[in-house]
Amino acid sequence: MSRSLSRVQLIGNLGRDANMRYTPNGAPVTEFSLAVNRSRRGQDGQWIQETDWYRIICWNRLAEFADQYLKRGMRVYVDGRLQVRRYTGNDGVERTVVEVVASDIIMLSARPEEPSELGAPVPTTEEPDVDKDLVEDDEFDDVPF
Repeated sequence: MSRSLSRVQLIGNLGRDANMRYTPNGAPVTEFSLAVNRSRRGQDGQWIQETDWYRIICWNRLAEFADQYLKRGMRVYVDGRLQVRRYTGNDGVERTVVEVVASDIIMLSARPEEPSELGAPVPTTEEPDVDKDLVEDDEFDDVPF
């Protein structure tokens, strides 16, 4: 029998405050977006900074920690696994979402009063518009775990 592995390690800045909800069974679940900046050389040889956005999901005690301490602009380390979830939106269109289910979070900056007080730069691009079907309060009602 061969083993499998799904592991993701990210360091980035929160795009918005963590948002906690509860499943119908009473389990806390918190989600937030994480901006991870990277640089690459363009065709003209100049450095271009790009930002990738990740949706982070936390469960139970980690969800409560994230809700209490994680705020927009904070720099954090996230360790977790990738999760691919499929669902049908309110418009009847089937969608696929790739998320990171966190198993550990380490705060790399103190809770900021202002985003400019961070030692690390705040992401250079704004968080992309998110499909409203992805952030509805009842989104986790049909999660199979």
